[in-house]
Amino acid sequence: MDLKSNHGCRILTDPIPITKPRLQFHDSLLPLSSSEVFSHGPFLTIPWNKPGLLDDVLSTSWLDDMKSSSPRHMIKYNGNEFSTNDVDAAYHNWMLNYPSALTSIEHIMNNAKGKRIALFLDYDGTLSPIVDNPDHAFMSNAMRAAVRNVAKYIPTAIISGRSREKVRKFVGLKELYYAGSHGMDIMGPVQCSADHTTEIKEGNLYQPASEFLSMINEVFVSLVKITKNIKGAKVENNKFCVSVHYRNVDEKSWKTVAEYVQDTLKHYPRLRLTHGRMVLEIRPVLKWDKGKAVEFLLESLGLGSCDDVLPIYVGDDRTDEDAFKFLREGDRGYGILVTPAPKESSAYYSLRDPSEVLHPKGGIAPPFAYHLVMQALQAS
Repeated sequence: MDLKSNHGCRILTDPIPITKPRLQFHDSLLPLSSSEVFSHGPFLTIPWNKPGLLDDVLSTSWLDDMKSSSPRHMIKYNGNEFSTNDVDAAYHNWMLNYPSALTSIEHIMNNAKGKRIALFLDYDGTLSPIVDNPDHAFMSNAMRAAVRNVAKYIPTAIISGRSREKVRKFVGLKELYYAGSHGMDIMGPVQCSADHTTEIKEGNLYQPASEFLSMINEVFVSLVKITKNIKGAKVENNKFCVSVHYRNVDEKSWKTVAEYVQDTLKHYPRLRLTHGRMVLEIRPVLKWDKGKAVEFLLESLGLGSCDDVLPIYVGDDRTDEDAFKFLREGDRGYGILVTPAPKESSAYYSLRDPSEVLHPKGGIAPPFAYHLVMQALQAS
């Protein structure tokens, strides 16, 4: 079989100033240096001097929010609590609303006929398993090979809360778009031809939060210092955001972790706090998230205003919900939630674990991305 690429995407040839974009970006996607960024300016409208403004953690139920986003023994869904022993029954009922993307593949592919697919992937919990030490969240060689194969035929991007450099190092592929720090640091591939050969290199694409770099670093240094005596706490500098991991912290000390973060952020009103899986994340108060990153990447791929495009986003965390919501609006595409336990989501479909995303299960039904590649080949 003669396999042909189905990319059809525009590649930046040099890191030109984004203030004069050659890819005709939508006005809402222009950089912070523009005087017309967003209809109400680049920052969220927040009354800085009032108490209780930092997103989740400063609410009266912030400790409950930490627990609900990081379940250990009980799982809450639809107002009910399930023990981990009952999760299979609860998951089966949950899938009535979030059917498996594998069992729904025929429906998805029917809707993909005549369309170009663009694939967006989270990293932790999607391409790699969730592990105790975030520095050891390695993807398998088989998964890497699968991602490389998909990227040959489908425009593919990794959108992670990790720093772009770190997730790029974990994945180790030049053929992809990378959006680190929840989409605040985006890099795309650059194709350079010489002597009838094509070499793929990397070039910076977009960094909407550049002015926050020094502020983020200050917070990182401060949090490393004040949490050093909390056993199991780990502070990670993801360039445009700071992650405070409490996965290995005794639950009795979670409140202390959150209070340290809260006290630190009192001095930085332009930063906000959000929840992830066993992690508190400090991010700029900016109209930017994984949903905006998907929108930006579709525009830069020349796919933003096309009716023949089907974007698919696969992720597992709260921060991926922004991308799910963006795709659900106007039925732009499909969000697929990777989770072994039931939880509310704006996704359409579900997968139970990373093995169902890309990694082949020899002898068992092909993973989801296999079907995407087959669809891309049929459309080429």
